[in-house]
Amino acid sequence: MKTLLAIFAHPDDESFGIGATLAKYAHEGAAVYYLCGTRGESGTVDPALMRGYTDVGELRSAELECASRELGLAGVRYLGFRDSGMPGSPDNRHPNSLFSASVDAVAERIAGHIQELNPGVVITHDKFGGYGHPDHIKLHHATLRAYEMLYGISLNNDGDWTPGNNAQPSTVNQQSTIVNRQLPIPRLYVTAFPKGMLKLAVRLLPLAGQNPRQFGRNKDIDLVTMSTWVVPVTARVRVSQYAGHKERASACHISQQPVTRQGNLIARLLFRRAAGWESFSRLYPPVKAGERLERDLFGA
Repeated sequence: MKTLLAIFAHPDDESFGIGATLAKYAHEGAAVYYLCGTRGESGTVDPALMRGYTDVGELRSAELECASRELGLAGVRYLGFRDSGMPGSPDNRHPNSLFSASVDAVAERIAGHIQELNPGVVITHDKFGGYGHPDHIKLHHATLRAYEMLYGISLNNDGDWTPGNNAQPSTVNQQSTIVNRQLPIPRLYVTAFPKGMLKLAVRLLPLAGQNPRQFGRNKDIDLVTMSTWVVPVTARVRVSQYAGHKERASACHISQQPVTRQGNLIARLLFRRAAGWESFSRLYPPVKAGERLERDLFGA
C-alpha cells in the first residue's frame, strides 16, 4: 500500500492548504497520515464554541478529527508541542512551544514517525512557513533535519539536496548513525502556492476596503510580503474531483474560519479559481534541469 505522510503545524493546516490532495490519495487507496505539530492552543476562539471543551487545544483537536474523517485519513498523530502563535506573540516564549524547541528535538520525533510509517511521500511546509508562521518554519527545518538523521542527506544554502554520509548520530536509534539506509528514501515535497493569484489579490483587496498587509482572521497575515516569496512549483495535482471533501473538511474547523469564508467576494473568487489544482515543490529527489511538471507525487 502507498503511504503518504503530511507534516504540518496545526489543526486546519491539513484542510485549508492541501486538503483536496490528501483526499485524492486517500480515496485512491493510499494510507494518508497527518502528523500535527501542535493542538492549536493559541489564538482567539468564540467563547460559544468552547462549550463542552476544557481548552482551545481540545476543541481544535476535535475539529481535526472531524476533518480527518471527511478527508479519509488513515490516522492523525501529534508531535506533542504547543502552538507558538504568530511572530512576537507571548506564546512564542512558552517553554513547551514548538518555537522554543530545538530543531533536533523536533526532528527526532518526526524521524520516529517516518521510521514507523515508512511513507513513500512526505509533505511539509515551505521554508517561508506559508505566511511566515514560526511553527510552520520550525517544522520545515525539522523535517529536513529528520531526513539528515535518517538518510544522511543534507540541504545546502541554495536549497539543493546532496547525498552524503554527514548526518549526525541520531538518538532515534542508538545502534546506527544512519537509520533505515536500506529502505527507499521518501519523496519530499513542500507546499507551493502560486503567487500570481496572490499578487492579483494584493491589487484588488484595497478596492474592497481590505488591507492586504493585515489580512486573515486575526489580521496578522501580510499578503504583500508573501507575494515576494518564491517557492518554485515542480508538481501540480489535479484535485477538482475532491474539492467537496476539502470544503467539508475545512468546515469542520469552525473556530478557524478560512479567508474564503469571511464574506469577501474578491477573496472567494480568487481561491475558487485556484481550487482545481494544488501545487508543490519537490525537494527530494532533486529536480533535474528541464524536468517536466509532475502530476503525481508518487512519481508515477
